[in-house]
Order: sequence, then C-alpha cells, then structure tokens
Amino acid sequence: MSPAATSPIRVTVWGENVHEQKHQVVRDLYPQGMHRCIADGLTEAEGITACCATLQDPEHGLSDEILDATDVLTWWGHAAHGQVDDKIVERVQRRVWEGMGLIVLHSGHYSKIFKRLMGTSCSLTWREAGEKERLWVCNPGHPIAAGIDRYFELPNTEMYGEPFGIPTPDEQVFISWFEGGEVFRSGCTWKRGQGRIFYFRPGHETYPIYHDRNVKTVLKNAVRWARPDGQTWKDTCPNVPIEQAPEPISKKGGSLHAPGEEGYK
Repeated sequence: MSPAATSPIRVTVWGENVHEQKHQVVRDLYPQGMHRCIADGLTEAEGITACCATLQDPEHGLSDEILDATDVLTWWGHAAHGQVDDKIVERVQRRVWEGMGLIVLHSGHYSKIFKRLMGTSCSLTWREAGEKERLWVCNPGHPIAAGIDRYFELPNTEMYGEPFGIPTPDEQVFISWFEGGEVFRSGCTWKRGQGRIFYFRPGHETYPIYHDRNVKTVLKNAVRWARPDGQTWKDTCPNVPIEQAPEPISKKGGSLHAPGEEGYK
C-alpha cells in the first residue's frame, strides 16, 4: 500500500459564502456557512481532515501554499462565479492536472474552473419549486456509491434537467428523477491530467441538503476516490539537456531555447 493511501486526506472546502451573508433562510440552515457544514460532515470520517476557504479570503483562500497542501478541493459557487480571479482559476486547473482531486457541487457546474476543465458550456435546465428528487445509483460497484441503497431521496430541492452541456462522463454514478418528471445526470466523473473530478448535483442553498446522511456519505466516498493516486506530476514542460538523454546523442542544427529552459510557466 502506498504512503498516500495511509496518510490523512487533506481537503480544502471552498465556498462562495455569498448567500449566507445576504439571505436569512440560508443563514438559518447554515449558521456557519455551507462550507463549514460540508467540512464538518467530511471530518466525521476517520482519515479525512478539512479546512475552509471562501471567495472573500485573500487569493480566495487558494494560495499556492494552500493548494500544495490540498489533496482534494471541493467547490460550491452560484451567485459570484464572475468574481473568481482568473489567475486563481489557472492555479487550481494546474493543480488538478498535477493530481489534486476536484469535487464540484450543485451550481458549481457553471463555475469558471469546471467549465474550463470540461471545455463545454456546462449549461442545463432548472426550476426552483421544492420538488422531491430521487437519486438512482447507476453503478452499485463504484466506490463513490458505497453504502448507498438503490436510490435515495431528497424531499425538497431545486430541479436540474437535461440537456446538460458536459462532455460524456468517464463514469456515471448517479442519475436523478424529479417530481416534475425531468431527469438529470447528477453524479459524473472525469479525469483531467492526473486529477480526478466528480460533479455531484444536490446542494441548493435554501434546503438542508448538506445535513442529509446520504449526501454526506457520497461526499466522504468522493473524497476518498478523488485523492491523488501515486506521484504528483509537475507539468512544467522542461527542455531536457542533451547530456541528460538516455542514449548518447550530439546536437544537430540550431535551437531557439537554452538547455533546461521550461517551455511555459
């Protein structure tokens, strides 16, 4: 077993922290913020540690130092996607390429980081009517579905419906049915570079979604699944000097770059 598999999983729970400041109904459900509730649910499990970061923190709480110490990042955003600094988005994207796991929650489907990693619009249909949602397990053998029955239900939630403008998932873990009749691919995985990505639909801010036992189980499972597996790959695109080639070679022709120069940073 690798050392990574036995060490604690370090999670950074990122929350936009806007609705909690503006809307009493959200404050009543999440007096310490949705991000704190998610983090507390994760740390119920042995072997998971979690800290929180928000949009309002310096560098949105996602400095190089914090991301370097993060195995899995969870992301909840909704009202302020455009306020996320592009430099921070690029920083997170690079860490995913290097191996950091990313779990995108609910309206984070429209976040800059998710759309950039998917390369698509990530658009969908929606309705806010407090409908019942039934989440069906598509793959009972998937580790993210461990401990979940054939389905579980949320009594009141916002509807998301197809079409969902995402690339075809690598794996489909959950699909949702809503009281109004729509269906939605509500649990999908991808890999980008060395990093694993999981999108999980439930999480509307005016309902107690992150207090739900099944939702907390899925998030714990997702963190375990998304943790880096093996050595982190630093994507620096180095120019390998001639003397470091595995076989002896001599230089032929001209060159624009100095030995050891990186192609980009």
